[in-house]
Amino acid sequence: MQMMRWKVRCSCLSLCSSCLNTGRHVGRKLMRIRVKLRNLVLMTFVCLSPLMWLSLFLKDDCEKYNEVLEKRFSDIRNRLRYAESLNRQRENDLFILRNQFFDLVSTMHSNGTVQPNRMLLDVMMSNTKQYMSSLVHFPSVLTHLPHLTGHPEHMKPAFNISKNRHGVSIVMGVPTIKREKISYLTETLRSLIDELSAEEKEDCLIVLFIAEPWDLHYVKDLGYKVHSLFRDHIQSGLLEVIAPPAGFYPDLEHLKESFGDPIVRVRWRTKQTLDYSFLMLHAQSRGLYYVQLEDDVMAKPGYLSVMKSFAYQQKTDDWMLLEFSSLGFIGKMFKSTDLSFVVEFFLMFHADKPIDWLLDHLLMVKVCNPDKDQKHCRHMTHAIRRRFKPSLFQHIGVTSSLKGKIQRLKDKDFGKMEPATLSTSLCECADD
Repeated sequence: MQMMRWKVRCSCLSLCSSCLNTGRHVGRKLMRIRVKLRNLVLMTFVCLSPLMWLSLFLKDDCEKYNEVLEKRFSDIRNRLRYAESLNRQRENDLFILRNQFFDLVSTMHSNGTVQPNRMLLDVMMSNTKQYMSSLVHFPSVLTHLPHLTGHPEHMKPAFNISKNRHGVSIVMGVPTIKREKISYLTETLRSLIDELSAEEKEDCLIVLFIAEPWDLHYVKDLGYKVHSLFRDHIQSGLLEVIAPPAGFYPDLEHLKESFGDPIVRVRWRTKQTLDYSFLMLHAQSRGLYYVQLEDDVMAKPGYLSVMKSFAYQQKTDDWMLLEFSSLGFIGKMFKSTDLSFVVEFFLMFHADKPIDWLLDHLLMVKVCNPDKDQKHCRHMTHAIRRRFKPSLFQHIGVTSSLKGKIQRLKDKDFGKMEPATLSTSLCECADD
């Protein structure tokens, strides 16, 4: 019996040992499988990681490439529209020249200056009169400023320092007039130029508009001082200086008072509208976009590229105004192809309301439904009047161009900036 128990115990121990060995063997196999799986995962990760990073880089490159393509397509579309606008202007110029040629030939013949073939002259004059009599005559600048009729010399600058730069992306207009106490013009021009990169300086034009048509001595003095201070930029074509002729302006002495403004203010705001209109007409054939500025502003670094980028980012082309400042008429961008329409609206009401009011009315007339409320009107105007923040320009002037007016306007969206150091060097010519 004891021997049997010993044999049973040995059998159990042998079985346990066998099981233990089997378990160890299975464990080693599981260990090897686990190691193989871990190595497989590591190899898979090592192999796929470059592909994952490559896919991420390709995705970023594709997004950047698409963004570049969108900007280029937008630029091409705008330049095509700009070229079409110039083509229409040239067609109109050719039509005017042809009519003037016929008038000249007729006048010379009637005065006996020349003796062209009589039959040819009769045919020319007959066809011209028949053609002109059948035309429907559309409104023009002469409709709103009839004193310019027959005086083409009153529609070109009386003073011009220019390299005649064309085809830029953005033209910036800076109107200025004689100020009694202090001038901000030097700082404004320096800021606009210094905050441009070398590449940006090749793709824009700054037009200084000296709006003193009845003081040509002041115009020339200021123009030559600007030339001496910014000689390199005038020589490169970045900056040009013009002044309007006195004949462009109608009689400003017999205007009607309106909105409670004294006649002095009515005369000032009317002339301002005419100043801006002449400047816009001068600039419309020089670049894709036009930005209206003032002579007492400071600009942020890189402002030109920001304006171009914001214009290109517009998903639709139905906008009329992009704003880069919340104040007055500072930093207002128009498409050059829209300037004729804008100027015509300004000229229609140049003696009735201030120009910033006229700009508001123009946008409301274009999109507001008279059957809807003011909230709907604001929503519609915001769709074509788009604002960029933060502002790119800050108003630094205190003394207004209107005599006796003080305006401490600051753009809260502009952010912090260093105080401007003002100079009166360009003002001294007023006392010469």
